Amino acid sequence: MAVHSVSIDFEGKKYTLESGKLAKFSNGAVMVSCGDTMVLVTAVASEKAKEDIDFLPLQVEYREKLSAAGKFPGGFIKRETRPSEKEILTSRLIDRPCRPMFPKNWYYETQIIAQVFSAEPDVDPSNLAAVGASAALLISDIPFNGPISEVRVGRLEGNFIANPSTAQLELCDIDITIAGTDTSIVMVEGESNEISEEDFLAALEYGHEKIKELNDLQKQLLALTSQVKRQIVDNSIPEEFIACIKEAISADLKDYVYTTTTKNERGEHRQRISDKALETATASFGENEEYAGKVSKYAGKVFSKLEKQAMRNMILDDNKRLDGRTTVDIRPISCETGLLPRVHGSSLFTRGETQALVSITLGTSRDEQMVDGLLPSFSNNFYLNYNFPPFSVGETGRFGMQSRREIGHGNLAERSLKKVRPDDEVFPYTIRIISDILESNGSSSMASVCGGSLALFHAGVPMKKAVSGIAMGLIMEGDRVAILSDILGDEDFLGDMDFKVAGSADGITACQMDIKIEGLSMDTMKKALYQARDGRLHILEVMNKTMDKPNEELSQYAPRFSKIQIPQDTIGAVIGTGGETIRSIVKESGADINIEDDGTIIIAATSQESSDLAIKLIKALTRKPQVGEIYTGTIKEIREGLGAFVEILPKTQGLLHISAISYDRTENVADVLTVGEKVEVKLIEVTSDGKYRLSRKALMTPPEGYVEPAPRPPRPDGDRRDSRGGGRDDRRGNDRGRDDRRPGGNR
Repeated sequence: MAVHSVSIDFEGKKYTLESGKLAKFSNGAVMVSCGDTMVLVTAVASEKAKEDIDFLPLQVEYREKLSAAGKFPGGFIKRETRPSEKEILTSRLIDRPCRPMFPKNWYYETQIIAQVFSAEPDVDPSNLAAVGASAALLISDIPFNGPISEVRVGRLEGNFIANPSTAQLELCDIDITIAGTDTSIVMVEGESNEISEEDFLAALEYGHEKIKELNDLQKQLLALTSQVKRQIVDNSIPEEFIACIKEAISADLKDYVYTTTTKNERGEHRQRISDKALETATASFGENEEYAGKVSKYAGKVFSKLEKQAMRNMILDDNKRLDGRTTVDIRPISCETGLLPRVHGSSLFTRGETQALVSITLGTSRDEQMVDGLLPSFSNNFYLNYNFPPFSVGETGRFGMQSRREIGHGNLAERSLKKVRPDDEVFPYTIRIISDILESNGSSSMASVCGGSLALFHAGVPMKKAVSGIAMGLIMEGDRVAILSDILGDEDFLGDMDFKVAGSADGITACQMDIKIEGLSMDTMKKALYQARDGRLHILEVMNKTMDKPNEELSQYAPRFSKIQIPQDTIGAVIGTGGETIRSIVKESGADINIEDDGTIIIAATSQESSDLAIKLIKALTRKPQVGEIYTGTIKEIREGLGAFVEILPKTQGLLHISAISYDRTENVADVLTVGEKVEVKLIEVTSDGKYRLSRKALMTPPEGYVEPAPRPPRPDGDRRDSRGGGRDDRRGNDRGRDDRRPGGNR
C-alpha cells in the first residue's frame, strides 16, 4: 500500500493527513497531525450486514493516551482504563456529524477509533480526530457521503479564531465547535458569554469557511487513493407491499395523527394501527415465498414510514402538531421550589410531559472535581450530573451507569448555567447540581437548565441571571419549511433538526445542534434562532413568577464560610507535623478548613458553634501571650522546689513558680497541683529572654491582714552571686537559672 500525505497551512500550523503507512488491516486509517499533536483514526466495517435491524450500528471511540503528553495515569492502575468525560464527549462530537453521512440502508457494524499518540498543549486533538474520522471513511471502501470537517471557533477581542489554544480559549467570549460539509453545517455545540443571535450566526459563517478548507484537504488525499466503495444490497420494500398497507391504514393513521395528543395515547393508538398493518400484510403476503420471513419486518418499516410522513404533512400543511399546538407554541409549564427539605436547594420543573427534579449541594474545596488528562490536572468546583432512568419513558432497562447520552446532556446543561455563576471571590463554594429526569417527552436537557436555574436560586447561590433553554425542531420538504418550538420526542425523531439553545434574557450561553439534512440556509437558521429566543424569554417569564432572584439565606444544612487571616509564619503551627494539628481541629470542631499560602484560612461549617470552635482553636495556635491576660492552662510538668510548667496556649508553656501558687506557703508542689490538671493562671511577666512567668496567686483574694512583702532590692554591681549564678533562688532552679539548662530553651 502506497503512503500518501497532504498538507496545508492552517491557522499558522502545518495540518497534515497521512494514509497507507499505519494500521493497514483497517478499511481506512489516517494519521492527522497539526503542530506536534498526532491522532491516528481507523475505520472498520464488518463484511456482513446485521439482520433484523433498522438502524446504523456505528461505534465511535476516542481515547487520549497520557503518554502523548509525557504523563503517567494517576491511581494504582498505571494504564488507561475507562474513558473520561472529555473522551466520551469527543466521541459524541465525532459520531454526530458522521452518522448522517452514511447511506440509509447501511446496516454493517462500523467502528471508528481515534487515538491520540502525541499532544502539543496548544493544539486540542479533539477536532483533529473528527477530521481524521471523515478522511478514514472517505478513503475506505465504506460508503460515506462526506467529507465533513470540524473546527472550534473562538472570539478574542472581537476577532474570530479557528482552533484557538487553551490559553486563548480562557479569554474568548465564544467557544463553539462546528462540523459541516461544503454545503451545510450539520452539528454545532458550544458555549458563550450571553452573545446575540447575530454574533452566533457570524461565528457559524466563519467556522463554515474554515471547514471548507479542511474538506478540500481531505479531497486531496482521496484523489491520491483508488479505493472502490462497496455495493450496498438494495433492501427496498416492493411498492405493492407498501401500497397494500397504505390502503389499509391510511384512514386510521389520519385519525391517530390528528386526534391523539398525549404520549401514552399515541403509544396505544400506534400499537393498534401497527397490529392492523401486520395483519393486513400477513393476510396478503404471508403465503408468498418471496416474502418468507420478511412480512413482519417489512410491515413495521412501512408503518413507521407512513406514520412519519403523515405527521410531517400535518405540520407542513395544517400548521398543527402532534399535541395540537401551533409551531410556535410552548407547552404548559409549572415550577416549584423547596420540595426536598434536607438538600441545600431544589426545584421541580415540568414542561408538558417532561419533568426534571433538580437538587443543589454546596460544599467546600474538598468537594471539587479533579480532572486529569493531556492538559495539566485542574479542579472543577461547578458541575452538573444528569440522570435519565428508564422509567422516565415508561420502560425497563439498565439503571445506575451513565450512558454517553446522559453525559452529553449533563455537559450541555452545565455549560448553559456556568456562564452566569458567581465568581469564587463572591461565593467560594463548590456547587453540585443533580438533575433527575422523572418524565421525558422532549428536551429533558433544557428542562435541566430551567430546573437548575431555579434550584440554584432556591439554594441562595447568587447567580448573576436566570437561565432557560428550549429545543427547536425543523420539518422541511422542498420549499415547505416548518420551524417547531419546544419539540416533543416524536417530533425530534420525525424531524430534520434538533437545535437546543439556552441563555439568559440578554443572550445565548450554550447551544447544541444536529441536522439530518443538507442545504439548510442561513436564513432558515436565523429564523430558528429568533424563534428560539422568543420561546426562551417566554419560559423565563414563567420561571420568574416562581422565583426571580436568589434566596438571601442559605439552607440551614448548607455549610457556612468564615474567613480569618493568620501570620504566614504561623501556618506551620496550625498545620502541625504531618498535618496532625489541623486534623485534630477538624475532628474536634467538625468544620472543614482550608489554608491558603498567604495565611488566609477558610472555614466551612454547618453550624455557628462548629465555626466558632474552629476559629477559637486556630487563634489559640497563632496568638501571642499578652501580659495581664488570664489563661486556662494545663499542668504539663511539676518540679519540686521550683513550681509547675503550664501550657497556656498550644505549644506555649510558662513557669508557675512555687511562690506564685498560693498565698499559703507551698512545701510540696505535688500536694497542690497534678499533671494534666486545668488551672487558671495570669501572665505576669515576659522576661527579656522571652520566657513566661505565671501566677495563680494573682487570681486569688488575699487573706485578711495579708501584707505584700516588699520587693527585694536589686543586687549591687559586682555581687559574687550574680557572676556565678548563686543565691538561694538560683539553687532552687527558678526560671532564670536551672530552667535555662533544659533542652529546647524557652518553654
